[in-house]
Amino acid sequence: MQFEKKPLIGMVHLKPLPGSYLYDGNIDNVIELAVNDAKTLEKAGFDAIMVENFGDVPFPKYVDKTTVAAFTAVAKAIRDEVSLPLGINVLRNDGIAAYSIAYAVKADFIRVNVLSGVAYTDQGLMEGIAHELARLRKLLPSGIKVFADVHVKHAVHFFDFEDAIRDTVERGLADAIVVSGRATGKPVDVEKLALAKRVSPVPVVVGSGTSYDNLHELWKFADGFIVGTWIKRDGKVENEVSLERAMKLVELAKSLRH
Repeated sequence: MQFEKKPLIGMVHLKPLPGSYLYDGNIDNVIELAVNDAKTLEKAGFDAIMVENFGDVPFPKYVDKTTVAAFTAVAKAIRDEVSLPLGINVLRNDGIAAYSIAYAVKADFIRVNVLSGVAYTDQGLMEGIAHELARLRKLLPSGIKVFADVHVKHAVHFFDFEDAIRDTVERGLADAIVVSGRATGKPVDVEKLALAKRVSPVPVVVGSGTSYDNLHELWKFADGFIVGTWIKRDGKVENEVSLERAMKLVELAKSLRH
């Protein structure tokens, strides 16, 4: 992925997968909706796509084999239909599953919510998985990049933000860091983002809350943007991706690049 152009990474939020509490028994519908959203993002001009098991609430810390199998089937369907770089995020913090899926479908990057340190979340205490992931990357070498959150959303953190950046990159071996707001769709703190940009030796990606109204402000401090809520119909995260809203954001990004 070319961070020089400050890519827009569009979210494909999956409906509940087999094995989750809200799964409705129709895997074909899950795949169809996901592929449609991915195609819409490609048509709108987004630079990459990230797929996430957003509908699998309440999230486990690490997913079971049923989820891995279903997620792989969905990701493969998207890979077959869309040519954009593809990312995988397995909630809540299953970077091992994410890397395994990415390796199987030839995806390009993964997102890990807690790579280093600890976070207190609605799933309980979440511990970093940097060692386990590094071991898997050694066993299955590839070009898959690791995007790691620093002070991930929906969590309380005990480590200083600046120290957490250094640990995530220098000791966790992240290829890029993700900085988010407090929750899904909530904007990032600009001062925090600016600090991350000053401190981080790797690209800094905004992980939540990017919109048409604030992209210009965030542009100078970030190297990329993961966008989900704002590009959905009516700006509601549970809806499908809106081609009109996605294209509007892409056009603004193009103007900022020039």
